[in-house]
Amino acid sequence: MCGINGIIAKTNRNKNNINSILNNMNDLIIHRGPDEDGVFSEENEKFSVGMAMRRLSIIDLSSGKQPIFSDDKQIVIVFNGEIYNYKVLKAKLESEGVSFNTSSDTEVILKAYEKYGVESFQWLDGMYGFSIYDKRINKLFVARDFFGEKPLYYVHTDKEFIWASELKSIIKTIDFTPNISKKGLNLYFRLTYIPAPHTIYDGIFKLEANHYMVYDFESHNTTIHKINTEPKPKTVNISFDDAKTKTKELLYNSVASRSIADVGLGTFLSGGVDSSIVSLCLSQATDKKINTFSIGFKKASYDETDKSRVVADMIGSNHHEFIIDEDDLKNNIHEILVNFDEPFSDTASLPTHLLSEKTREHVTVALTGDGGDEIFGGYNKYYIGKMNKKYTSIVPKGLHKTIAGLSNKYLINKDDTRGRKFQINKLLNAINYNGDFYWDIISLANTSNQLKEIITSDYQVDDLFQEYKAIIGKQKIESLTDFRHVDKICSLEGGMLAKVDRTSMLTSLECRAPFLNKALWEFTNTLPENYLMKGWNKKHILKEAFRDQFPEEFLEKSKSGFGSPTGDWLRQSLRKELESYIEPDLLKKQGIFNIEFITKLVNDHLDSKKDSTFRVWSYYCFQKWYKFNFLKQN
Repeated sequence: MCGINGIIAKTNRNKNNINSILNNMNDLIIHRGPDEDGVFSEENEKFSVGMAMRRLSIIDLSSGKQPIFSDDKQIVIVFNGEIYNYKVLKAKLESEGVSFNTSSDTEVILKAYEKYGVESFQWLDGMYGFSIYDKRINKLFVARDFFGEKPLYYVHTDKEFIWASELKSIIKTIDFTPNISKKGLNLYFRLTYIPAPHTIYDGIFKLEANHYMVYDFESHNTTIHKINTEPKPKTVNISFDDAKTKTKELLYNSVASRSIADVGLGTFLSGGVDSSIVSLCLSQATDKKINTFSIGFKKASYDETDKSRVVADMIGSNHHEFIIDEDDLKNNIHEILVNFDEPFSDTASLPTHLLSEKTREHVTVALTGDGGDEIFGGYNKYYIGKMNKKYTSIVPKGLHKTIAGLSNKYLINKDDTRGRKFQINKLLNAINYNGDFYWDIISLANTSNQLKEIITSDYQVDDLFQEYKAIIGKQKIESLTDFRHVDKICSLEGGMLAKVDRTSMLTSLECRAPFLNKALWEFTNTLPENYLMKGWNKKHILKEAFRDQFPEEFLEKSKSGFGSPTGDWLRQSLRKELESYIEPDLLKKQGIFNIEFITKLVNDHLDSKKDSTFRVWSYYCFQKWYKFNFLKQN
């Protein structure tokens, strides 16, 4: 696991100058790779190019130092991530006469590219962001993995092309202050994150998952291409029992491939279905006790360590349980939020960081249950998607408007309980008669109508999700398959994976997700939807495949999300800071927000007149970014 950086100057620059820039970029991401660094640079009369990396040593500790060159020194690579099938690819290449100088997965990518070109990118099973400079054809290739587990940002100006694993390396390198992107702003205040290809900055982008970019040194133009062409979901004829068998086979194989490491490895074990199954599979793949890690809360209503203990006892793991209180979470809020480099307000980032920090004291790699809900259909919001279709076919639009109005008036929470009233109100406000209901369901901060209340008309963007609809190829998102595909390109890439990458890498812990396997994704896309969600039973086939290995009813137990009581913090320890973010002078200077509305929204929350935790927390996180990231550039 590493972090990478790179720069192309379109005019000749002194090599020392390029190296200095790269070293500075590397220093900003030392947390991603504290073990060693590496720099390559080259100049000629037309341009200068440099690539650099920071390394967290996981595989081939002795000879995996980067950058790595081809034998003739004409191709060079820097790489962030892990390739889980690199041994299989290496054996194939060796059988074809290719020789290797290291035991690293990085060299396998390089040698596969050298022999087969960009076609080889589709053979990679892993999480990655890498760049390859090929002097033979005067081109640079920058690539990102299938799900977007590893980040990759870039900016292309008249003077230079820069790419990096983290946004901070770009922001601190460019010689101008980019404007706030209206598209990025709108996406953030709907979703609580910004999915690729957008960022909060105009002109700075994320490379989309499952894509590679080509930079042509002759024309100085870039083109973007898809790595794997995903077949349209098509149901195949397979019995439920055969599908169960295949599910187990694919998951056991995925866990095995993702447990290869030359350093200590364990699992995050929350006691939920996904992390429990991953921990079970890992424990059965070795004759040694595995390490499992759970986080618990002193506050009983948040604590679920009883579930993780059941699994730890069942598999006989060396279980580490960290019991924390609210002060433990609050202590690192500033460091965690600022490290995202753009607004990000998933409250689970706080406990995820703390769990990573505690886990890193024992191991360097942790397997997680991330992706299980997207792959096997496990979110409660998928219920809501089904309910919207039934509701809108029965309840006339006019009647719904009245019902929703009454809900907003009477189903008001005054504290951050997120109970039945909150859930009903959330559902009714997400109901949509125009086919856009799922976009409102995944809008955890503001629905489309709520966004118009907060942001001035000058900053509002029409057809916000049109490009994502185009990627899926459907204007109306209606089926479970549609919901899962939306989540893959938006919620997973922009939200969950960004959260896990930034919070874990801030502690120099590598997280791997066995459910995020292209073979598993493609397989579940061929299954009948009722194999994934049978009636109201989520992840049906996954639970049935492993049911005989868990205590009776264990896989049916409800599991709360990995959140934090941020609504209460905003009223208490964060109150003074939040109040500073609704100062009239600040709001007038920004010109982004409807001053009267945002001031009332915040004050009503602070005074416990109406709980608006998600809306106010997203506002707080934006203003923190604005003060400590955006204004720091000036």
